[in-house]
Amino acid sequence: MPEQLQSAYETIFISVPTLIAEDLAALIERFKKVITDSGGEIESVDEWGKRRLAYEINDFWDGYYVLINFTGPGSLPAELERLFGISDDVLRSIVIKKGE
Repeated sequence: MPEQLQSAYETIFISVPTLIAEDLAALIERFKKVITDSGGEIESVDEWGKRRLAYEINDFWDGYYVLINFTGPGSLPAELERLFGISDDVLRSIVIKKGE
């Protein structure tokens, strides 16, 4: 079976600020597991912490920001975006392919 082409990506997601530490850690681990189970490799995870949002989202003025840099197959960003979209704990997210 041919090896899939790996590209570099970064994703930032903002979780609701009301999660307790254990639930936040589980949320981050869940998305890291999606990346690794899909054939991706995590380069770094940077928790920016709780920050003020530019505008109110779903009755929240604050959110917890997490940045993940990773490599993976081309199908991975769509799957991550799908999972971010159905997660009640994620306010906003974006997946970006790094420069070519």
